[in-house]
Amino acid sequence: MAKEMTKGNNDYEAVTSWMFRQVPMYQRTGKAAYKINLEKTQRIDEYFGEPHTSYKTIHVAGTNGKGSVSHILASILQEAGYKVGLYTSPHMKDFRERIRVNGEKVPENYVTSFIKENQVFFEEIKPSFFEMSVAMAFNFFEKQKIDVAVVEVGMGGRLDSTNIIYPEISIITNIGLDHTAFLGNSLHSIAQEKAGIIKHNVPVVIGESLPDTKPVFRKKAEQVKTSIFFADEKYILEPSVIFDPLKNSFKVFDKHKEKHLYELTTDLLGAYQRKNLATVLKALELLKDNFLLNKRDIQKGLSKVKKNTDFLGRWQVLETSPLILCDTAHNAEGVKTNMEQLKKMEYNRLHFVLGFVNDKNIEGVLSLFPKNASFYFTKANIPRALDENELKHQAKNAGLNGDAYPTTEEALNAAQNAANADDMIYIGGSTFVVSEVI
Repeated sequence: MAKEMTKGNNDYEAVTSWMFRQVPMYQRTGKAAYKINLEKTQRIDEYFGEPHTSYKTIHVAGTNGKGSVSHILASILQEAGYKVGLYTSPHMKDFRERIRVNGEKVPENYVTSFIKENQVFFEEIKPSFFEMSVAMAFNFFEKQKIDVAVVEVGMGGRLDSTNIIYPEISIITNIGLDHTAFLGNSLHSIAQEKAGIIKHNVPVVIGESLPDTKPVFRKKAEQVKTSIFFADEKYILEPSVIFDPLKNSFKVFDKHKEKHLYELTTDLLGAYQRKNLATVLKALELLKDNFLLNKRDIQKGLSKVKKNTDFLGRWQVLETSPLILCDTAHNAEGVKTNMEQLKKMEYNRLHFVLGFVNDKNIEGVLSLFPKNASFYFTKANIPRALDENELKHQAKNAGLNGDAYPTTEEALNAAQNAANADDMIYIGGSTFVVSEVI
């Protein structure tokens, strides 16, 4: 391994290339990277001296919205004066995006030294890509002497490598049908996996209360003797404007008292942020016992999420003439929400640049796209990418017509050449397609 990692002029590129190539990585290889227990994660944690116990943590899981909630909380805590670690996945362009302190990515030399200094141990136990990444993040946070880490679950919850922490609060944003090959093919079974982050005496906030999942979460909370709160039973947020390319404003209502409380503005776009903000508001209620937070910190943190955390790919506007935006929504729940928002926006013609991974059933997702739009089918440059011609075939069966392009760049160029200034181009389907255009 040492020989492989020293090839080339850039040690960082050599190390990350080795990580991607030699160690299972779910985002690239899929099921081969999935593990069935936390034994290896716990062994790694013991080897490094349980670094996550040296700072407070907040644990965030969910099918959709966990990335937004994690970045929003990190931004608010940062504005309140805390030194904040943020661990998220996947990354868009650079591995270092996964590990941040006050918005700054982990340095390249830390990534390089961490892998090289521990190579004998890693060769011995052969951790997954994700296990190695989590270990690196928790160690870096300890070295940086952070106050708190916001830790986003990779997939599921019960068996996720991040689930060794004992947080101040746990958050589960929502439950949808995603990663069914690993987590189960029903909302009930997926909720059981995600409920695995609920721990003894650690309050848990659930973003959405659904008939199929609410009993699962209540039962788990009772078993571990902790309090549980459902954000959508306390807060309702309504958009103040339909679409603003620079900000997102919502009126906040108390559901029980049916009265308008105040208005919030965030730089994160997308109507779906109203659900994430409700979850954040309920979490902040509980976190006020652990952190000094005021309304000014909260509003500043909301208005500067992108600046404070460099959050990318969520209803992100890339150009305005024509309007080009991208979003990483890749399951039915996320895509449905986005299509509903598109219906409320003004444009002449709608163009979609789409690519998906090859290990998911996308029939239900494809049925959500409007049939009267123009489509440009493509694939990201990863092994898991669904072939663009196969995507074109499946899309045609769903009533969607368009041409296939072997690269994301070619697909986007074709859409831009066909679009007029008053048209709109939406890029999505896969996180990896979005990452290639940002």
